[in-house]
Amino acid sequence: MEFDVVIVGAGSAGLSAACRLMQQANEAEQELSVCVVEKGSEVGAHILSGAVFEPRALQELFPDWEERGAPLTTPATRDELYLLKDAEKAQKLPSALVPKSMHNTGGDSTRYVISAGNLTRWLGEQAESLGVEIFPGFAAQEVIIEDEVVRGILIGDMGVAADGTPKDGYMPGMELRAKYTLFAEGSRGHLGKRLINDFALDAGCDPQHYGIGLKELWDVPADKHEPGLVLHGSGWPLDSNTHGGWFLYHAENHQVVLGLIMDLSYQNPWLSPFDEFQRMKHHPVISQHLDSGKRVAYGARSITKGGFNCLPKMTFAGGLLIGCDAGTLNFSKIKGLHTAMKSGLVAAESVFEALKAGDEGGQELTSFTEKWEASWAYAELKESASFGPAIHKYGTIGGGAYNFVDQLLGGKLPNVHDTTTDHGKLKPADQFDKIDYPKPDGKLSFDKSSSVFLSNANHEEDQPCHLRLADPELPIRDNLPKYAEPAQRYCPAGVYEVIEDDEGNPKFQINFQNCVHCKTCDIKDPAQNITWVAPEGGGGPNYPNM
Repeated sequence: MEFDVVIVGAGSAGLSAACRLMQQANEAEQELSVCVVEKGSEVGAHILSGAVFEPRALQELFPDWEERGAPLTTPATRDELYLLKDAEKAQKLPSALVPKSMHNTGGDSTRYVISAGNLTRWLGEQAESLGVEIFPGFAAQEVIIEDEVVRGILIGDMGVAADGTPKDGYMPGMELRAKYTLFAEGSRGHLGKRLINDFALDAGCDPQHYGIGLKELWDVPADKHEPGLVLHGSGWPLDSNTHGGWFLYHAENHQVVLGLIMDLSYQNPWLSPFDEFQRMKHHPVISQHLDSGKRVAYGARSITKGGFNCLPKMTFAGGLLIGCDAGTLNFSKIKGLHTAMKSGLVAAESVFEALKAGDEGGQELTSFTEKWEASWAYAELKESASFGPAIHKYGTIGGGAYNFVDQLLGGKLPNVHDTTTDHGKLKPADQFDKIDYPKPDGKLSFDKSSSVFLSNANHEEDQPCHLRLADPELPIRDNLPKYAEPAQRYCPAGVYEVIEDDEGNPKFQINFQNCVHCKTCDIKDPAQNITWVAPEGGGGPNYPNM
């Protein structure tokens, strides 16, 4: 199938690009074919984000978004920031000492507590009404590259058995060819990762840095609900060498959104981000919002948080990287939806400008770089270039102080860099004490299996495993003795286990059916032995409104 533009991923960046492309085509009365492929079973099924949303890019895309019924109904009304000192104590930070980028109330822009999944569902409806073709349940498996030019994508085969043979109902993958292909897969997109490597797009950049974001949605009693209340915090239960922070937002419909973002640059292989998240909920500052509530959803996703210093070149012959596939999130704000959307808008304007001028495709759109670097989103990222690296270098307190002063001085302090990869930070297990996490109480804290159940994760069992090991022997031979095989702890869904075989020897088991597509294994494995590829389309989590 041939299109003018193919977009991989129906997230905020991809759908914004699709909408803007069709807006321009309709205004110019020019025919344009735009296709969006989405590996989730529906638009929004794989979307997970905090989220407090800054509607700047949405306002540019749809100035009448309120009349169109965009799901922005809960303005942020009150902002608090805490440092948790231990399991019981906390210090509330005065507003005057909070970096300005982390303020979510006041100023000239209203921000909203939203479901990113519901926002993308709404964007999908707008895109289809404009004439965009959206194919959910189809996973882009390969990039079509001819003579060093991207010509489209190959959709994965459907109905393939675990041994690689066709099953009943087998459907071969198809080529979707395009003049230009936009990759908007989200954090650690598997095609984006290959493109960055194949075209050396990260030459001269700091290595990209990531976090893992774990999120739950709770129904709470009306008397405990304050719509628009926004809480952020850091400190306990993470130690001084483990950076991250938590968020708690009061959303609509008597629901509370709770999450932990933990940097994947941590050193201790005994750490389990999932279990840190579960015990964190017992702190009084947090538990008071959850008491008498019911957990109704769970999910996890990696976060591309390196920022400006890690931003790769986003152009190559025949296509563009946009959104979190490139790393446009502004971690100083703990926000990425608005910048991802803006990258999509700039991409759409650059592509349409070329096509309108008669371009037959396959060129490198240098005009995108000029437009992107002139945008407010690029300026935001540049202003906050040191935010994450300063925390990595000076710690949560020292890095926070650096960033506060840097923002106070208008970005005049020297740019801080972090040139060590996240997986390269992991140290041998014998340098740390094993962590005995408390058992979940079933009220505030829970186990992985019940959590994965709430993610609605599902994969057809009789299909090839989408978690590929370059060396199948390495986990037991190398990672187990040196790092106590950290995959069984850094995975938030119980995908990886070390079990005993019939002879009593350790065996590495992959329960790929549990996978929530967070990509943490692809990022944190110390030997970079695990590669995440797209499973059969429609597999993975099915988040209702995350």
